[in-house]
Amino acid sequence: MKISTVPGCPSVALNVRPVVWACALLSALSAHAQQTSDAPGPLLLAQNLHTPSLSDVVVTATRTPQPLADLVADVSIVDRETLESSGASVLADVLARLPGLEISRNGGPGNASSVFVRGAESRFTAVYIDGVRVDSQSTGGAQWEQIPLAQMERIEVLRGPAAAVYGSDAIAGVIQLFTRKGEGPAQPMVGVGLGSQGTRKIEAGISGSTGTDGALDYALGLHRTTSDGFDTKTSGSHHPDRDGYRSTSANARLGLRINTQHRLDATLLAQRLHSDYDAFSYTPAAPADDRNLHRLRTAGLSWQAQWSEAYRTRLSVTEAASRYETTPSPYLTETTLRGYLWQHDYQWGAHRFNAALERREDQLYNPALDAWGVTLDRQRSQDGVALGYGYNAGGHTVQLNARHDNDSEFGGQNTGSLAYGYALTPQWRATASVGTAFRAPTLYQRFSEYGVATLQPEKSRNAEIGLRWAEKSSTFSVTAYRNRVRNLISFVGTGACASDFGCYANTARAQYEGVTVAGSYRLAGVQWRGSVDWQNPRDLDTGKQLARRAKRHATLGADTLWAGWNLGAEMQASGQRFDTIANTTRLGGYTLWNLYASTRMARNFTLLARIDNLADKDYQLARSYATPGRSLYVGLKWTPQ
Repeated sequence: MKISTVPGCPSVALNVRPVVWACALLSALSAHAQQTSDAPGPLLLAQNLHTPSLSDVVVTATRTPQPLADLVADVSIVDRETLESSGASVLADVLARLPGLEISRNGGPGNASSVFVRGAESRFTAVYIDGVRVDSQSTGGAQWEQIPLAQMERIEVLRGPAAAVYGSDAIAGVIQLFTRKGEGPAQPMVGVGLGSQGTRKIEAGISGSTGTDGALDYALGLHRTTSDGFDTKTSGSHHPDRDGYRSTSANARLGLRINTQHRLDATLLAQRLHSDYDAFSYTPAAPADDRNLHRLRTAGLSWQAQWSEAYRTRLSVTEAASRYETTPSPYLTETTLRGYLWQHDYQWGAHRFNAALERREDQLYNPALDAWGVTLDRQRSQDGVALGYGYNAGGHTVQLNARHDNDSEFGGQNTGSLAYGYALTPQWRATASVGTAFRAPTLYQRFSEYGVATLQPEKSRNAEIGLRWAEKSSTFSVTAYRNRVRNLISFVGTGACASDFGCYANTARAQYEGVTVAGSYRLAGVQWRGSVDWQNPRDLDTGKQLARRAKRHATLGADTLWAGWNLGAEMQASGQRFDTIANTTRLGGYTLWNLYASTRMARNFTLLARIDNLADKDYQLARSYATPGRSLYVGLKWTPQ
């Protein structure tokens, strides 16, 4: 273990030397920020994970479109160019390259995955697809393996609690995913790709607009990925076969501008995923091919009205259906979420006012497929009213939000947040915020054979401060936060439930605190980017580190343009973690190196090549589960100009 001190960075114990390099780079960016070169270089801004333009419009922070420069919140944007160059097969792998985010997965793509925002439980992040809430009332939180990356055009990640805007679940943050929106002449697309582990991809789509002044816009997409996979278990009794997956997804998005004041939008998305896994019940005497069967469907319809230059409203109706089944071992769970939102936005000079009425309906269905013989068919609702106020003038930015939710199970829950930013110079801004949030227990946690009906909502209080610098394509930020959660729900030994195996209970208090440093800098024709996270997610009652989360993790990347090729390299590093909350089994730290290149061939073809885990690092995200070794992917896409 090496103790390293870098000017501008805390003294920390690191077992991955690349973390030190990333910290040194970011410290240099801060020290030389005022010396940004204006020399011409490759225009790579749109292709970088951490360098969005300050004029980019973000909707996730307040549910109202705002320029990134006006936000106090800690937000990352991933655009379509970045997603296409990533070469990733699944969404979690893209999110793992962002500041403040980590992932855990039981094996390869297609298997159970978790996304930790600032070290918080996966269920503490609210997830939306085109404004449609996605969640599981069985496991809690979005089932990340169900969400098709291929259909996404843009990702917005909000770090920090947002329950005062979104209601239940947004304790750690919000991740909003957007599918492609059509514009301009019809633009067809066909793509194919081949990769390691017998990976094969094919996709097709068309987008554009038609009618008077493009009044009707459309986007349609189809995608199919299959992979032979690899043996996802590294030890214990298991089926020694390759655990592959097959994913098929489709999306449709239509927009109609009725006139200059009114617009209708409709979105549809469907995903079917079949993936192989090794069950704990496997016996060599009776081998079986265990499979996960996933289905996800989302639909949304919204009407936006611009009643005057200052006042507009949005009315939306959404539904998401998530289904998970295993075979031959019998298990089935279905979650259906319906949402209704009526939002009002009013702009008066430097002042913004927001008001929203929202209703959410959750339904969980688990049929009697096991020895318990219990069918779980439950539903609940939450009715919320939210108010927001924003101010931006004279170097001062204020954002105030308050919300009241009435849960059909628990009654009223109040949340609020206050954020302030001050522009020290045109490039530098200091920020501070406080906020509260909550998450209601899932229906499974309360009413299954492991459930306890008296479980209470998990509640949090968060405080954070930040310092940010931005000029042209260069950025630097440092954010310190502390988020305390009480009534943390855990699965414990026997208790007040019907099962002898274990029960859910409000057992603990948790604290998620840390510092995130992120930056991007263009030097000598190369766009550098990086982030370092120091965090301490722990159980306050036991002092133990929370499972599968490292105290330090970092990313570092570089992009350049050479001889018509976009070339890039990136590093992902993580310190050691513990596989369980008891902190008895360690998962070693790791460093991954990835390379990628793309170029336009002829006029209408784009070639992408990518190598992940270049050094063929053997590492684990969960005990006894394997991860992919060195992987190669090559893709060719046709998009006529």
